[in-house]
Amino acid sequence: MRMRIVLALGLLAFAGALTILFAQQQPGQLPPQQPGQLAPKQPGQLPPQQPSPPPADSDQLAQGDSAQFRISTLNILVPVTVTDKTTHKFVNGLTPLDFELYDNDKRQRITEDIAAHPISLVMVVQSNAAMEKILPNVRKVGSLLNGLVLGEFGEIAIIGFDHRIQTLSPFTADPEKITDALQKLKPGSNSSRLNDAAMEGVNLLKTRPNTRKRIMLIVSESRDYGSEIHVREVLSAMEFANVLSYSIDVSHLITSLTAPVQPNRPNPIPVEGRRMPNGEPATPTTDAQLNVGNWVPAIKEIFTQVKGIFVKNPLEVFTQYTGGREYSFMTQRAFEQAVSDIGEELHSQYLLTYSPNNQNEPGFHEIKVRVLKPDLEVRKRDGYYIAGAPQ
Repeated sequence: MRMRIVLALGLLAFAGALTILFAQQQPGQLPPQQPGQLAPKQPGQLPPQQPSPPPADSDQLAQGDSAQFRISTLNILVPVTVTDKTTHKFVNGLTPLDFELYDNDKRQRITEDIAAHPISLVMVVQSNAAMEKILPNVRKVGSLLNGLVLGEFGEIAIIGFDHRIQTLSPFTADPEKITDALQKLKPGSNSSRLNDAAMEGVNLLKTRPNTRKRIMLIVSESRDYGSEIHVREVLSAMEFANVLSYSIDVSHLITSLTAPVQPNRPNPIPVEGRRMPNGEPATPTTDAQLNVGNWVPAIKEIFTQVKGIFVKNPLEVFTQYTGGREYSFMTQRAFEQAVSDIGEELHSQYLLTYSPNNQNEPGFHEIKVRVLKPDLEVRKRDGYYIAGAPQ
């Protein structure tokens, strides 16, 4: 009898425990979620939404993260100079409807960028021994550069070169600093590292914002002595950096005639040992009369110019393929007129902007611009490089 009572009490206790357990967990409810665990999904319900992380900056996207990507739009800015074929004067008042622009022979939709694009200009000046009589003319154009070329919010950096590449002034808009930098131009050695100096100018311009017009003005002879960089490398750097190159070409003949005459090498035969045509010995007086100077450089330049007519010099390459223009230096007045013309052209250009519809074509893109009015000429950059469509 006692055993039956104990067994009955045990069964009652077990049934009570089951009742309490089912009372705490009603049908349709899930067990409590443990910290750090995701709640399991119920039938017919969506999982709870997790808070989304803040959007990452486009320049800080982790490499290899395929869930995040960036879309970029490539806008090409094409400075275009339009002149009259007869008078060669600049033509104003045209609209985007007056132009047709082709990118790799594909017509593009263009707009005229009327936003202000201040000028960043690097002036590269040859300052070797051959330029001794020319440099005083260059030092006088500081006011012209500031007033006619740079305009409002413009800036200029100045580089001088012989066998050295010297940055005489970083970018500045202060007229006094521009004048002081030009006064530092002093004749140096006989070397002329034109290509290296032009590349240094490109490196300076690359630091300026894309919203500025990047201009290079080179005052130099059209030859290079001693550079480590080739013309092709400099031109490629100019095209990648959207640099427009202008040049004022100093004639080799002028520098040869005005440069200090190099003394003749001394004759190893003494004066007394030399014989005149009639057999009589020479004297110091007759020797001085016969030694009238060294004109070989001038004669050599005449033949070099004739021989090199069909050979493109560095200045011609830089200006032709970037859309600039080459001027000649003969007198101070001509030099100042060239600076004035460059300033007028920079402020008369049309800035055509377009987003290429063929961005998936990597390599060099040739730009063609046609103006839909008769008797007008167009000058612009030849093209640009592109790595292909963004991935």
